[in-house]
Amino acid sequence: MPVTTSHEEPELIQLLTPEGEFKEHPDYPLDISAEEMRGLYRDLALVRRLDTEAVALQRQGELGLWASLLGQEAAQVGSGRALRPNDMAFPSYREHGVAWCRGVAPKDLLALFRGVTNGGWNPDDHGFHLYTIVIGTQALHATGYAMGIQRDGALGEDGSAVIVYFGDGATSQGDTNEAFVYAAVNNAPVVFFCQNNQWAISEPLERQSRVPLYRRAEGFGFPGVRVDGNDVLACLAVTRAALHNAREGQGPSLIEAFTYRMGAHTTSDDPTRYRMSAELEEWKAKDPLLRLHTFLTRNGLADEAFFAAVEEEAGRLGERIRTECRALPDPAPLDIFHEVYAEPHHHIDRQRAEFADYLASFEGADAEGGR
Repeated sequence: MPVTTSHEEPELIQLLTPEGEFKEHPDYPLDISAEEMRGLYRDLALVRRLDTEAVALQRQGELGLWASLLGQEAAQVGSGRALRPNDMAFPSYREHGVAWCRGVAPKDLLALFRGVTNGGWNPDDHGFHLYTIVIGTQALHATGYAMGIQRDGALGEDGSAVIVYFGDGATSQGDTNEAFVYAAVNNAPVVFFCQNNQWAISEPLERQSRVPLYRRAEGFGFPGVRVDGNDVLACLAVTRAALHNAREGQGPSLIEAFTYRMGAHTTSDDPTRYRMSAELEEWKAKDPLLRLHTFLTRNGLADEAFFAAVEEEAGRLGERIRTECRALPDPAPLDIFHEVYAEPHHHIDRQRAEFADYLASFEGADAEGGR
């Protein structure tokens, strides 16, 4: 007998409508000042400028690849600003907005995609792990880290929690589902944050799940919720609540941020081959920056001078990104062996020595493999 599914849209936690109207939600009250709201708009605008510049740099041959976050700024900034300094975030490869909120310098992100570093920042310095390219593996890393927090007794109001980011496509990966199992049975303090941008490269959402993604949490024994991923205020409120519950020992939860990838999956992708332009136009009307701009203006919380200042700052950021990206130094060939393991390892030492001998066989090469 064929399986039937309901096409009724599930509840969507929303505080700020696409028209820029604020509405309270009984389960997710938001205590936020006008200054903090302006700060969120600044974050959204600058993160979008970072992304725009990076795409342009890749087109100019300055980056090998770039994964654009266009359209997903609210999901990332809202959840990123919900984190405390002692929390830890585990990203995939598109979380440039979360990186911004955690204080990772844009040039360090660009260095990875330029191919001159293997990461570029110390996760402990920012509470933000290195990018993960393999789909879904970071869910297990985050769960293990959260179990460590639990065993260290670092929970409670002043304790730590973990958040891990992945897309809708990652929910079909075994690693992600295994992480759900481990987190549930161990009651780990981890928030699974799924940015459902509707497309896992060229595969639509209906090829990933027969039910809304947030409902998958029920089968593993922890709560799930769907939030408007283009509403920065809702993403902030819902993520704050989930992190609070994790710190208080209530275990894992799943947040499905319902959003849309406005650009290509990466700069090597052509989305016009698999999706209709009408779909893109529909989501442009839900732009996260536009709705917050409308709300701030309509309620007298920001004036034209503020928006002009943000635009000017975005221009300076763009100029700095271009300059810093082109000035990134090329690594020495032997740098590939650095920091493979935390401690020295005889296999790596042997491989490094063999490669150094090979490089030294070329006339004019120095001891580090350079010229």
